[in-house]
Amino acid sequence: MANPRLKGKYLEEVVPVLKEKFQYKSSMQVPKLLKVIINQGLGRAVADKKVIDTALEELGLITGQKAVATIATKSVSNFKLREGMPIGAKVTLRGERMYEFVDRLLNISLPRVRDFRGVSDKGFDGRGNYTLGVKEQIIFPEISIEKVKTITGMNITFVTTAETDEECYELLKAFGMPYANKK
Repeated sequence: MANPRLKGKYLEEVVPVLKEKFQYKSSMQVPKLLKVIINQGLGRAVADKKVIDTALEELGLITGQKAVATIATKSVSNFKLREGMPIGAKVTLRGERMYEFVDRLLNISLPRVRDFRGVSDKGFDGRGNYTLGVKEQIIFPEISIEKVKTITGMNITFVTTAETDEECYELLKAFGMPYANKK
């Protein structure tokens, strides 16, 4: 498999820019993307077990990697939820698959969002990670709109080696993340 386009861009363009901007002594200090986690919480899976199977299949199509069902850790009687029931789906991407997914997300999927004006810059956690919420899974070209029974959203978390939110912001911006608000 050839090197992902985004990984090449990181090595050739992003590293020198960030090294100069933050005055790093070594290129090893430059923040990098460690993993991308795609997570779907499916509360209605308590009533309908097929929702989980559909979500696992769709996440597998979107990411190119098998999704895993997330399990309830506590029982909540008000929601008819029992400990051990599947209530979500997630995929953790690393390496080349991660770069391929981020490339497709930034260049193909996000521009397909209706009335898209950019992503919020408020999704940082204070430790150099960023979480982005997507309201519809149909923005991904891998999903056939005719086969979709229900529209589900997902959270996409970018875990980086950046130590501050500013470093993470600049890293993702250099990758091409279309932020709405200018910091």
